[in-house]
Amino acid sequence: MHWWNKVSLGFGAALASVLGSGVAMAAPVVGEPHPWEMGLQPTYSPIGNEISRFNDLVLAVAFAISAVVFVLLIYACIRFRRSRNPVPSRTSHNTVLEVMWTVIPVMILVVVAIPSYKLLYAEDFPPPIGLTVEAIGHQWYWSYAYPKDGNFSYNSLIVPTAKLKPGQPRLLTVDHALVVPVNTNIRVKITSTDVLHAWFVPSLGVQKEAVPGRINETWFRAERVGTYYGQCNELCGIGHSRMPIEVKVLSKADFTRWLAAAKKEYSAGLERRAPAPPARLIQLASASE
Repeated sequence: MHWWNKVSLGFGAALASVLGSGVAMAAPVVGEPHPWEMGLQPTYSPIGNEISRFNDLVLAVAFAISAVVFVLLIYACIRFRRSRNPVPSRTSHNTVLEVMWTVIPVMILVVVAIPSYKLLYAEDFPPPIGLTVEAIGHQWYWSYAYPKDGNFSYNSLIVPTAKLKPGQPRLLTVDHALVVPVNTNIRVKITSTDVLHAWFVPSLGVQKEAVPGRINETWFRAERVGTYYGQCNELCGIGHSRMPIEVKVLSKADFTRWLAAAKKEYSAGLERRAPAPPARLIQLASASE
């Protein structure tokens, strides 16, 4: 978790205690966006942690560049103002400056490029995989398949606001979440049946396009048991904002029990449950307002 997120959450808890409002602060849900949150969501996967560190590095570099440029601008306005330099300089070349403005940007690019390439390599070349799942995008819901672990699949649709239970976030909760075990390398094969979608779970450091006629792959390893929320972040039509992603991470023992029950519940094999008709999806979208 970023230091500013820790400070903001700590300040909020202290303020509520001082004011004595009588409203208990609920523990934050793992992998869920929070009001007034700054920066990236707290991450709970190796790739997500690397993305957060790389984001902090780039932010620090950008801040340093902006600060130096601002100081030089103020210095130039004061040092070379008209009252101090009635006769402007005719200097056209300065070897030292030309070397500096060539070498320094190259050094900055190297500092940014090395961790960037390491991160890209880690994202594209996963460690040994423990579980493979498929995520198929539709207008406007996801379906998930377990081709090697039970040979079953199911659809995942948004839960309307009127049917939400206490603690379930609006526009993020689904009826059937993707379920995976904790501390296991998960390969996700992603595709689409109609238009471009994107499978995006910020707190797991996962984002990959779902392209019709093409299978893209990504991977993640959740380090904590909990629920992680995401959304399709590719503009895909009228129901785009009603296409959430919910990932439930269970202990390995609980996942084994869930897998046994899921094999019985979704026994139709890889012939997926009948897609929800468009009218039903439009109804769900209206009910989520």
